[in-house]
Amino acid sequence: MKKRISIFGSTGSIGVNALAVIDHLPDQFKIVILTANRQWETLVQQTIKYRPETICLVDETHADKVRDALSHLDIEIVFGRDGLLELASRKNTDLMLNALVGSAGMEPTFRAVTAGVDVALSNKESLVMAGSIITKAASENNAKIFPVDSEHSAIWQCLVGESMEDVRRIILTGSGGPFRNRELSTFDKIQPEEALKHPNWDMGNKITIDSATMMNKGLEVIEAHWLFDLHSDKIDIVVHPQSVIHSMVEFNDSSVKAQLGVPDMKVPIQYALTYPSHVEASWKRLDLIEMGTLTFEKPDFQRFPCIKLAFDVLATGGTAAAVLNVANDHAVDLFLKHKICFTDIPSIIETALDKHMYIANPSLEDLLIIEKWTSDMINNGKLL
Repeated sequence: MKKRISIFGSTGSIGVNALAVIDHLPDQFKIVILTANRQWETLVQQTIKYRPETICLVDETHADKVRDALSHLDIEIVFGRDGLLELASRKNTDLMLNALVGSAGMEPTFRAVTAGVDVALSNKESLVMAGSIITKAASENNAKIFPVDSEHSAIWQCLVGESMEDVRRIILTGSGGPFRNRELSTFDKIQPEEALKHPNWDMGNKITIDSATMMNKGLEVIEAHWLFDLHSDKIDIVVHPQSVIHSMVEFNDSSVKAQLGVPDMKVPIQYALTYPSHVEASWKRLDLIEMGTLTFEKPDFQRFPCIKLAFDVLATGGTAAAVLNVANDHAVDLFLKHKICFTDIPSIIETALDKHMYIANPSLEDLLIIEKWTSDMINNGKLL
């Protein structure tokens, strides 16, 4: 029997790569739900090709065009944020791939695990913002969370068959982005076009900027805490420019396991979809001879202050991580629109953290209120 898959964010980078994996393994999967935010034409093309049971377009601006384009198909079409959340609550799927970008992905993850649906999680913001709430809901409803990020997938693979009691630490690797060696005094002159040129990975705009600030690594530290139930003093970061070792686990006997591969998101996506199997694939294989030298560096917190902000937030707990996440979303958006400098991104995040009304044990409703507060403060210019 085919596994029934829902892809939330099917028109983005992760969603498109997931569909490529499914194209490679057509006998294993049935696509049940596809969703998109604004890219209605791509969603229509995907719908015609994959024939899901239901689709959702969050931005309703082109609702009539979508209905007209798909009028010849017997497919349920829903619109808006409410439609997205209702689909996330459905139990007619075996696995939801959450490839949504930013804080918008948090509530769909919560809805899915509450419904007892397993989640292949690319949206790291879900656990960053609501890690305690989502992991508790998953446990109570017997839902599993499979990491899709290459780093967390690597840790996951290294831990198969191991006892967490034997783990001394995990080591998250990061490329260092495009500005690893750039003169620090010029960081305020960095333009979005420069920051979008990642040396190794082909990703969406938001995550590419997060890689340039290394906030993506900070968010991964928080996500790793919730995925693997590890204290922050057991989570380290090392800069690895070649992006071949995707992460490592060190054990109490000082042995280290590493997961290696070419920098291709289809590899961790396929593992999340086919777990526990490593199914044959046609993706490019790693050639260590061709690769030659692998190098490692200590992360520079002065160059990349977003990493320290994330570690501080993890220690603080409560609503701090949600504020960090939402403030980063909006700061990145402002930078991409040329409205702030690259160096303003961590400053805005720190100001939001300092000014927000901290709650130690927030509910989901509290987090949604905090999300709105942070968004409003930044959009109204009060944190700039």
